[in-house]
Amino acid sequence: MNIYNQAEFEIRLEWGLRGVEELAPVSDVVIIVDVLSFSTSVDIAVSRAAEVYPYRWKDETAVEYAQSLNAVLAYGRDTQSVYSLSPSSLTNLPFNTKLVLPSPNGSTLSLATGSTPTLAGCLRNARAVAEYASTVGNSVAVIPAGERWADQTLRPAVEDLIGAGAIIDHLNGTLSPESKSALAVFELAESQLLPWLQESSSGKELIARGYEADIHLANELNVSRQVPILRNGAYQALER
Repeated sequence: MNIYNQAEFEIRLEWGLRGVEELAPVSDVVIIVDVLSFSTSVDIAVSRAAEVYPYRWKDETAVEYAQSLNAVLAYGRDTQSVYSLSPSSLTNLPFNTKLVLPSPNGSTLSLATGSTPTLAGCLRNARAVAEYASTVGNSVAVIPAGERWADQTLRPAVEDLIGAGAIIDHLNGTLSPESKSALAVFELAESQLLPWLQESSSGKELIARGYEADIHLANELNVSRQVPILRNGAYQALER
């Protein structure tokens, strides 16, 4: 018996890559939650009919991968590229763009879910993603991505826990204690989401780097009806 996969509950939650490895094989659908900023970027991009190809590495292989797809490559925030992992940079993305989006967190997890249907969830699309996930099956794995310390170990990030809770708030089924914890944090933060995001470690980092606008975009709860679903290597807006 695997005591870590929360299989006795319908709504499960675990962090990061190890969480995907534990929960994806025993769940009907996986929801990747990376609020600042992968999942928010994906939501904004697919709302403009983009195909978003997650890619783990921000190096020359990403350039080659984008070229092989005849796609636009999103670079790091602090480059001079027009498009990046910054959600603000994607608000004017041309419609129907193919976009390669490197990310050590959200992209890495998206590419690790195997054959399990995979969605990108955030605060913007929490309700829509939860409602669709409920139609896929009874067992839902919600994966807050977290961030990384300098030594590349997982840093649990409160914004992803809040985002996970916002999605769980619209799911039906028995909740694991881990899922209940995320829901409780969301309920505590819901009335003051923006200060929570701004004052989180990730939020303070973005503000210090000049990207506070990204926090405001990520903070917009349930403004999107998009359901980004991973198909043939790319997130696309589900036709609903």
